[in-house]
Amino acid sequence: MSLQITDNIYSVGIDDPSVRVFEAQYPTPYGMSYNSYVIADRRIAVLDSVESGGGERWIAGILDATGGRLPDYLVVQHMEPDHSANILMALDRFPALKIVTSAPAAKMLPQFFPEFDFSDRVAVVKEGDNLSLGEHTLRFLSAPMVHWPEVIVSYEEKTGTLFSADAFGKFGAISHEDDWVSEARRYYVNIVGRYGAQVASLLKKLVGLDIVRIAPLHGPVLDGDLQRYIGLYGLWSSYAPEADGVLIAYASIYGGTAEAALDLAGALRSRGVGNVVAMDLTSCMMSEAVAQAFRLSTLVVASPTYDADLFPVMNEFIHHLGMKNYRNRTVGYIENGSWAPVAARKMSAMLSAMPGVVGLEPVVTVRSRLNSGSRCQLEQLARSIEETIQTK
Repeated sequence: MSLQITDNIYSVGIDDPSVRVFEAQYPTPYGMSYNSYVIADRRIAVLDSVESGGGERWIAGILDATGGRLPDYLVVQHMEPDHSANILMALDRFPALKIVTSAPAAKMLPQFFPEFDFSDRVAVVKEGDNLSLGEHTLRFLSAPMVHWPEVIVSYEEKTGTLFSADAFGKFGAISHEDDWVSEARRYYVNIVGRYGAQVASLLKKLVGLDIVRIAPLHGPVLDGDLQRYIGLYGLWSSYAPEADGVLIAYASIYGGTAEAALDLAGALRSRGVGNVVAMDLTSCMMSEAVAQAFRLSTLVVASPTYDADLFPVMNEFIHHLGMKNYRNRTVGYIENGSWAPVAARKMSAMLSAMPGVVGLEPVVTVRSRLNSGSRCQLEQLARSIEETIQTK
C-alpha cells in the first residue's frame, strides 16, 4: 500500500506493469509507474496525484502511510493528467485539504476540472517559497518547460530529498528491474528532450543543494551516486553525444535499401568503428531510434524514394528528430530509387535545417540493388565516417 523511503517519507504511487503505451505513442513493454509521495509530519503533505485508474489505491496508500490521519496539503508539481487526474477525489475525501501549486498550474486547474470551484482551496507558491510541515520543510523551485510551463520541483531540507516531477523519470514499472540509463534516456529524449536549455537551468539551481535522493514521478527513487544521474542530465540537456559511434537508421520496401544499410554497418565494423547500431525503422520502436540518434555522434539515414518523396516512416523519424531539437551531429545519406531517386535530397533538406548538422560525402545512390558503383560509394562513406570519428 505504502513504502517507506526515509524518515517519515513514503511512496504511495501506482506501479502498473500492464501499461503498453504511454501518452498514446510511446511503447512501454515493461509497464509504467505513476509516483506520488507522502511526508507524514505534524502536518501532512502529499506530492502529486496518480493516473485516473489508480485513485482508490492512491487514497488507500495515503491513509496507510499516515496511519489514518488526513493530509493537510496536496502539492501539485505538474498538471499533466497522469499526475493530476485524482485531484478532485482527494479534495472530496479530505475536506480540509489545500492544494499547493504554482501560479501557472493554478490557472490550469479549472481547465481540467471546470465543474469545481477552487477559489478557497489553492495556495500559490513561487521560486524560493517554503512550506513547513514540522520537522520537514519543502522548498519550491520553478522548473518551467521541464516539460510543461507550470512545473515546480520540491526540495525537502531535513532529508535532502528532491521531488523532481518528471525530471529523472523513466519508462517501465518499478517492479521491472533494468538498466536505468537506457529507459531514462528514451524517456528524456522523447518527453523532455526539446527543452534542453530549461533542463540546464534547473540543474544550475540544484548545484547548491545537498541532495541525498531524487524522487521522480516515473521510475525508482534514485540514491547512491547521484552524480551519475545528474551528470547524464547535464550531458543530455547540452545535446552532446554520449558516445562516438554510428546509428544507421534505415527503411526498406523490398530489401535493397536494407542491404546497403547493413553492408555499411559491416564495413564500419571491419574498420574498427565501435558503437555501430543499425535499426530498421519499419519494425523498431521509433522512440528508441530517436534516443539512439541522440546518444551517438554520427547518423546515417537510408531510405527509398516513395511517391517522389521519402518513405513515410523515414519522414516520421526525421520529423521526430527535429521536434526534439536534434543538433550538432554529422549525417550520411543513402538513397534508393529505381528510376528517379530523390530521397537523399529530401532527407538532407530536413536535417541540414537543424542546428549544427553537417552532411558527409559521398551520398550513396542505389538503383534498385547494390552494384559495383554503389558499393564503392559505400566504402567511401565508411571511410568518411571513420575519419570523422577519429578526428573528434
